[in-house]
Amino acid sequence: MSRGRGGQTPVITSGPGSPDRREQAESMRVLHVNKFLYRRGGAEGYLLDLADLQRAAGDTVAYFGMSHPENESPLPYAARFPTEVELEPAPTGVRPRAVAAGRMLWSPTSRRGLARVIDEFRPDVLHLHNIYHQLSPSVLAAARSAGVPCLLTMHDYKLACPSYQLLDRGRPCQACVTGGPLQAARRRCKDGSLSRSALLAVESWLHRELNAYDPVQVFVSPSEFLADVMRRAGVYPDRLRVVNHFVDLTGIAAKEAPGGGVVFAGRLAPEKGVDVLVEAVAALPDGVAVDIAGDGPARPGLEALAARRVPGRIRFHGRLDKPRLHELIRSAAVVAVPSRWHENQPMAVLEAFACGVPVVATDLGGLPELVDSDVDGSIVAADRPTELGAALNAILADPQRARRMGRAGRAKVARQFAPDLHLARIRALYAEAAEALPTGRRAAGASAGGGAAR
Repeated sequence: MSRGRGGQTPVITSGPGSPDRREQAESMRVLHVNKFLYRRGGAEGYLLDLADLQRAAGDTVAYFGMSHPENESPLPYAARFPTEVELEPAPTGVRPRAVAAGRMLWSPTSRRGLARVIDEFRPDVLHLHNIYHQLSPSVLAAARSAGVPCLLTMHDYKLACPSYQLLDRGRPCQACVTGGPLQAARRRCKDGSLSRSALLAVESWLHRELNAYDPVQVFVSPSEFLADVMRRAGVYPDRLRVVNHFVDLTGIAAKEAPGGGVVFAGRLAPEKGVDVLVEAVAALPDGVAVDIAGDGPARPGLEALAARRVPGRIRFHGRLDKPRLHELIRSAAVVAVPSRWHENQPMAVLEAFACGVPVVATDLGGLPELVDSDVDGSIVAADRPTELGAALNAILADPQRARRMGRAGRAKVARQFAPDLHLARIRALYAEAAEALPTGRRAAGASAGGGAAR
């Protein structure tokens, strides 16, 4: 990966005369690119919500991704998508593994498919999200050839950490940030497996050596923490911009009555620390309702742990749609985010605030940027059930304080995470990406019908 020039990460801020306040008179044609095109996690939720926001503002939006039975429908360009490949769990058998490994390194079918969609849709800009593995940065080669400007929103640490999460077998680790991607193989950080860790390390090393991400003009980080990680890893620091996610308060009612229990909402995976919450429940008063919304590979183990440690005190709801999730959050006095990995900017916190409910979160990643202790929640150390339980108890024991905190959280969302503010910032970065496109490529794109100058 090419090392950009040094310097601080520019932060896009609001205010008179700033770029996000400029009038954007013309509508745009935006092509969002992500490997999954259904609400699988935070990245997909953000992508789909942003696309809805852009359509409401008059933009024309289309998608490119991997074929998958759960993808949103209809998708006009689905026939151009590469075939589905499942990597978690890893495929079995020599041939399926070889095919999956080749797809991770470079996917000619993804490149050809995106090239055809660009030719047919003629976008002004490509807004990329999680393209790693199932699509690969081969899609960027198609964008470069077509002369289309690219912006990439980083939803995790993949460009600095081969295994995405800054974790070494479940523990926070930043060895690859400054030591390079081959550290992943030396440490066997992917499930303790040398072969899987080596594949991820080689993938990241090769993409850096080939400058595979060079066609991206602007890299967007939702948190200061992620931007700092990328800067220290040498990931195009001169192209980094920090722009928060957004929450649309329209249609999200605020909590009215004080009281309630504890809610967790998110993917049930080891890095989310839900087992720590289960252990913390033992310190909560009898009768306090604890609800867990979400699904994932850790769910069976968590249900068994809850039945063993705190029988009958935790309810597992599975994946809920937004209205039911918001209703569940509003029924709570506090939302717990017990993550043991460096969260970027999780929507679980912002949606809790939108519902007027305070948050107790751990001190990792971008979480301390979102939660102000004693104002709209509390920050605790990760992997400390006793400390988590005490912080939850302190809010549960004072319903009026919890209500004040919840109102402060909702006011923060309205002030800092408004949809119109986010859309203006993103559109300003689209213009910046178009301006940064090399002149020859810009001219080629314009002659082909693409480019932001239309």
